[in-house]
Amino acid sequence: MARSSYGKLVAYLAARTRDVAGAEDALSEAFAAALADWPVSGIPRAPEAWLLTVARRRLIDAARRRRTTDEAAPTLALVASEFADADDGHEIPDERLRLMFACAHPAIDPAIRAPLILQTVLGLDAATIASAFLIAPSTMGQRLVRAKRRIRRAGIPFRVPEREELAERLGAVLEALYAIYAEGWSDPAGAHSRSRGLTAEAIWLARLVVALLPTEPEALGLLALMLHAEARREARRGVNGEFVPLDAQDAERWNTALIDEAEELLMKASRAGTPGRFQLEAAVQSVHAARRLTRRTDWFAIVALYDALFSMTGSVVVAINRAVADAAATGDLDGALRGLAALDRLSAESEIAHYQPYWAARAALLARADAPAEAADAYRCAIGLETDPAVRAHLQSELARLLDRAGLSPTRAH
Repeated sequence: MARSSYGKLVAYLAARTRDVAGAEDALSEAFAAALADWPVSGIPRAPEAWLLTVARRRLIDAARRRRTTDEAAPTLALVASEFADADDGHEIPDERLRLMFACAHPAIDPAIRAPLILQTVLGLDAATIASAFLIAPSTMGQRLVRAKRRIRRAGIPFRVPEREELAERLGAVLEALYAIYAEGWSDPAGAHSRSRGLTAEAIWLARLVVALLPTEPEALGLLALMLHAEARREARRGVNGEFVPLDAQDAERWNTALIDEAEELLMKASRAGTPGRFQLEAAVQSVHAARRLTRRTDWFAIVALYDALFSMTGSVVVAINRAVADAAATGDLDGALRGLAALDRLSAESEIAHYQPYWAARAALLARADAPAEAADAYRCAIGLETDPAVRAHLQSELARLLDRAGLSPTRAH
């Protein structure tokens, strides 16, 4: 309940005070009060309204303590008037969409817009966000603090922007929604409380954006991408919880209704004639989804889509996926060598050394290129970087099979 209510309540409070950091602090105190009160008195009939009431009182108290500063009096008046009629019986409106667009305002540094949305809407900590964006946690924390101050001092309005203002803000909102989904996707079993339910939240928020902008191709593309991925959720794990790679998944276990909806969204997006990143990523997933009908994967089509995607983004992740797809397209030694050559060209990238998919891809291609000792070392790197127990067990199994086939010792090859 805490995680799912966090963004809704922060958005409601911050939309009225223009003080995101103050809203977060007040809500944190409200949650602390709930932890002390609810085990004794029981969960209230309307938990979110109870939290809102306590947070409102904290905001008023904080404003009173600051009454000697220039900002205290208007803040106190605003809080008192906006919440005068709030009580346990009222439904709290969901204003997260307005908060997201406020965080994507042109006055905010473009590089921090998506991370700011992740923290304010979902309550993710700076370290988690920093990991997703490959930035030092201390640096991310400082940037987030500065951005929240900017919202308050600049008086940034909490509203969905007019259509002519959307172009410079929509990208950050979509990027944040994609990161929200990815965070939940990385924990398919829901083992971690911080990521549990994130995929559903991301899809729900993406549907809100599509409802607001029903002809915006990238919003349609992002929702299509999420639905294609979500359609495979049950197939990602075997009966005993073991990891199942995409190419080994039973297509009969995929959710046909979600795939059909994703295809309709992608077709609608394509009519705009302005392909973008999320549309192309969704198109890749569409090609994979076609396997349920054709019983084969058109790797050449996937390579072409990754070529277009790389030319648009220059993403290292796209380059890795493209190398794997290129090798799979021919399935021979030449393909494996081409894939390895492509990975070699990425080796100078700073983030590669700590990126598990790079090492897993390299290991698989080295194994196909008949370089078992080097493949074993790459597998060990991937295993050491993997945090998902099921995926780590899969990599360990692949390593064991490789060593057995090659007659190598389980100890390091070099």
